[in-house]
Amino acid sequence: MAVQKPYRTRDLPIVPERTAIIVIDAQNGLLDDGTPEEKPYFQHRLHQVALPNIARLIGKARATGIEVIYTVIESLTLDGRDRSLDYKVSDFNYPKGGWDSKVLDAVLPVGDEIVLPKTSSSLFNSTIFEYLLRNLGVDAVIAVGFLTDQCVDLAVRDGADRGFEMICVTDACATKSEERHNWALRLNKGYCRQATTDEILAEMV
Repeated sequence: MAVQKPYRTRDLPIVPERTAIIVIDAQNGLLDDGTPEEKPYFQHRLHQVALPNIARLIGKARATGIEVIYTVIESLTLDGRDRSLDYKVSDFNYPKGGWDSKVLDAVLPVGDEIVLPKTSSSLFNSTIFEYLLRNLGVDAVIAVGFLTDQCVDLAVRDGADRGFEMICVTDACATKSEERHNWALRLNKGYCRQATTDEILAEMV
């Protein structure tokens, strides 16, 4: 008989064989992203906080047997005709195979780690991520990446609705302003467990 998990808490221990870390949209397109007013904050947060913490997390994940998976915004076509309506209306297209869609050097995949192209904000809507998790026997997901109030937020919410234990690492994601970052974390707190990089690293054993 299967042992029921204690669902009255979000603070369940990390079990490597049933956990994956998803690195969301840590790609070259971020390097030129944002308005002139946003760029100083975002670029500092990207390079000095979020990326170093993501690197630490995926390094420890690999050492402990936690699956590392990536998603990048990338159309399946050159002209982006397969994009979501939102991306079309926003005139947002990273063509198939383009530089913008490549994972940033600071957190590159290794070996046969999976990289999923997506064409909507939620990776659950435009990739086979859920299918992969089920095949891998994973039911807990550590979410890191960009942007906190967009693709990370939607991954957390959609994952929770699909029955996954979602963990958002609060200092391993970023968006265009501190206000937006904190606002997103306040709103998605009901869908996930929130923890810092140091707290998650201490549990990866």
